[in-house]
Amino acid sequence: MQYLFGNIDNDLARALMTQLRDFWTYNSTAIEGNSLALGETAFVLQEGLAVGGKPLKDHLAVVGHAKAIDLIYDLAQNNTLFTEKELFRLCRMVQAEQVSDVHGPAGGWKKEPNSTVGMVDGKPVAFEFATPADVPSLMTSWFDLYHELDRGLVPEDNGRAMLSHVALHASFVRIHPFSDGNGRLARLVANLPVIRSGLPPVIIPRQQRKEYMDILAAYHFHTGRIKAGDELVPDLDALKPFAGFCEQAWEKSFRMVENIREKQRERDE
Repeated sequence: MQYLFGNIDNDLARALMTQLRDFWTYNSTAIEGNSLALGETAFVLQEGLAVGGKPLKDHLAVVGHAKAIDLIYDLAQNNTLFTEKELFRLCRMVQAEQVSDVHGPAGGWKKEPNSTVGMVDGKPVAFEFATPADVPSLMTSWFDLYHELDRGLVPEDNGRAMLSHVALHASFVRIHPFSDGNGRLARLVANLPVIRSGLPPVIIPRQQRKEYMDILAAYHFHTGRIKAGDELVPDLDALKPFAGFCEQAWEKSFRMVENIREKQRERDE
């Protein structure tokens, strides 16, 4: 994480971490329908106070997501082996606003099938994710893929970091291993190798939610429903549109880093 927080004063490093956390939390929860604006999200996280007139679940969602980001940074900083245990912890954090449900346990694999409707070539198409019975096997394969992609990442290797992000993000969404929170979790865990390599997180902007959903829907339509034993990323070329989308989104994070580094240069003059 030397590139991200190295060679800048502690207060500026904390300011950068706070900016990235608030921006990431706002966008990722807003994609899922959270009503808190960016300024309101920052207020809740920095002041620990509620915003009048906004649902309690939205406050809990942003607080839980921010805690999940803290865990991501802890895992990256301490080079902790990422396992099912840590993923379940992240799941419980992002599902903080959910009522307990035996059919959709927080921090456990889904018990019932899940599906969604996406737009492909302008038409609504129904997608079924992996069956509950196939999830344990598929997630074992997903962790194998994660460790393969995470191994050997070096600071500022943007190309490999983006490849790992895109592959882990798309394959996690294909599986949809939990009853809820899969999108937020995909956007979190796919960034762990990115942050480990010292780069800022890829933050999908809520303003481009439709484009984000449509690109992933087209990929899932192309690859078909995933089953135990299937290759997690069967066609990397088909992910090029998603990679291009993520690279564009990534620019905002790099600008935030550069703004802080410019403040540091002004101090050092």
